Amino acid sequence: MNFIDFLQYKNLSDTELLIRVLFALMIGFFIGLEREYKNRPAGMRTHVLVCLGASTIALLESALVRAGVTAASHGLELSLSLGRMSAQVISGIGFLGAGTIFMAQKKVSGLTTAASLWNVACLGILIGFGYYWLALSIALLVIIVLQVLGRIVRINAVKHVEVKFINRAETLKFINEYFAAIGVVVLDVDFHIEAIKDIEVSAKNLYTNIYTLHLPGNVSYTDIVTRLAENQNIHAVRTRNA
Repeated sequence: MNFIDFLQYKNLSDTELLIRVLFALMIGFFIGLEREYKNRPAGMRTHVLVCLGASTIALLESALVRAGVTAASHGLELSLSLGRMSAQVISGIGFLGAGTIFMAQKKVSGLTTAASLWNVACLGILIGFGYYWLALSIALLVIIVLQVLGRIVRINAVKHVEVKFINRAETLKFINEYFAAIGVVVLDVDFHIEAIKDIEVSAKNLYTNIYTLHLPGNVSYTDIVTRLAENQNIHAVRTRNA
């Protein structure tokens, strides 16, 4: 059976069309649900709509190709390019993905969500052309990457911590000894000094250090902040993006 014969044989019934649309809805729902759970810019509804839209284009393209084959069988000349509409979906989804990417305090966010939207569009096209199991398998891989991979593969991270403290010599000794004990490497320190005008406070200066830290895989960012805050000389500890 050649390709033209296959297209003539693969006439889709209304039931088959409905199954493909519902399958696209399901795939978009599960991937979008993971993004919704993490409160990302594009959530469940966005992913469902993208997957449904992409599958609709694939279904339309399939119908047009079958129409072209039917016309050719009746001696009519009709020029159709398989894949042209789907290609526009894949490139056009970049505009929607770009809308989920933003930059705040020198930190770029939303790249993963933009990538998941692009993947959902590709999955919708697969479903529209009838590749159910391939789409389901890839969707499971996408969910694994989004949900599990970050927990399994621990990347040594660079973090920023701002510490406000008094009694400089004593407190710096505590901080440095604590970082050395847990294997944290101090990459950089930015600091400034502020005079304390409160007459009830014996210390004359309030020191602020902003540490750039390289954390080993077994050290929790939260534990560092909690441990530092327990010191009586440290008035405030907070995390920073940069």
